Amino acid sequence: MKEKTISSNISDELKELLSIRHMIKEYKKGAYLFREGDTVKGIYLIRSGKVQIEKITPDGRELTLRICGPGQLVGEVTIFSDHPLYMLDAKAIEDVVCIKIAIEDLEDALLENSKLAVAFMKWMGVDQQKTQTKFRDLMLHGKKGALYSTLIRLCNSYGVEKDGGILIDMALTNQELANFCGMTREVVNRLLSDLKKQGKVSIVEGKLLIRDIRHLKDEINCENCPISFCRID
Repeated sequence: MKEKTISSNISDELKELLSIRHMIKEYKKGAYLFREGDTVKGIYLIRSGKVQIEKITPDGRELTLRICGPGQLVGEVTIFSDHPLYMLDAKAIEDVVCIKIAIEDLEDALLENSKLAVAFMKWMGVDQQKTQTKFRDLMLHGKKGALYSTLIRLCNSYGVEKDGGILIDMALTNQELANFCGMTREVVNRLLSDLKKQGKVSIVEGKLLIRDIRHLKDEINCENCPISFCRID
C-alpha cells in the first residue's frame, strides 16, 4: 500500500504526518507494537491490518478498548513529557504494516507546524472522548447495556448495510466480545442467545448481523452521540 493510499483514510490536517521522518514497520499477527509500561518511543500510523488496544487487569482478565485499522493512529502519547510510558498494550490481530514516527520527530514537527499541532490535539481529544464514553456505558448500563453498546460501536466502525440489517464485517468470538465488555464469555453467550431468540441478531458466515439496531439503542437509552465518539476503532 502506497502512502498516497493511506492518506485518503486520514484527515487533511493529519496527512502532514506523512511528511515527518518515519520508518516502515511490519508486525506478524500476535506480535505487540508496544506493551504497557514500555517507554514511549513514538506513534504508529496503520497502513494495513488491524491492531487491538487492550488492558490486562491485575487479576489477569483482558479488557479490549479499541480495534484500529488502516489510516488510524495508535499510541496514546504524552507529548512533551519526561519519561512517558505507554498505558496500554497494542497487539496485531492481523499481519500489520505501519508507519512509526519517533516521539522526538513528532514533537519537533508539532513545534514548527501549528496547523498540524491543532489537528493532532483534535485527534487526541476525540480519542479520549471515545474512551470516556465507552467507560460510561460500561459503568452505567450494566452487563446487557455493555454488550449492546459494544455491538452499536462495532456497527459504527465495521458495519456493512445488508438486506435485513447491519453486518459487523469482522469475525468475533464470544470471548472477544466479552473482552470488549469486561465480563465473562458465559454472560455474553446468554445475552446473545436471548437476542437471537428475539430475532434481533443472527449469525451469517461466522459474523454478527444486527437485525434491529434501534432495539439495542432503545434498551440503553442511546444519547445519539456523534458517530466519531461512538466507535470501537
